[in-house]
Amino acid sequence: QVQLAESGGGLVQAGGSLRLSCAASGGTFSWYGMGWFRQAPGKEREFVGAISRRAAATSYADFAKGRFTISRDDAKNTVYLHMNSLKPEDTAVYSCAGSHTVSVLTTAPDYDYWGQGTQVTVSS
Repeated sequence: QVQLAESGGGLVQAGGSLRLSCAASGGTFSWYGMGWFRQAPGKEREFVGAISRRAAATSYADFAKGRFTISRDDAKNTVYLHMNSLKPEDTAVYSCAGSHTVSVLTTAPDYDYWGQGTQVTVSS
């Protein structure tokens, strides 16, 4: 059973940066496509970005393009979400997800494994 654990969330001022990490255990991490999603209070979960096996491809939500970057280190079984120029509207719980697929996936039901999430709060 694959387990995912996020870290790196916290409180940051608008314009600041954070790097979220998602560490995987219990499976062969390099086989998985990985994604990040977020959910703000009172809103539905939304796609942030995803990275395929071997980092061959990435995909980002429009709000993330140019500000967020996904990367992975298969030797460390970890995927990262680098967030720059943060805005108050980026405040949410950020969760990573994994899937047994080669492709980049942008919808939550396509993912097999989920972490518990980490809170990101951006103050104005």
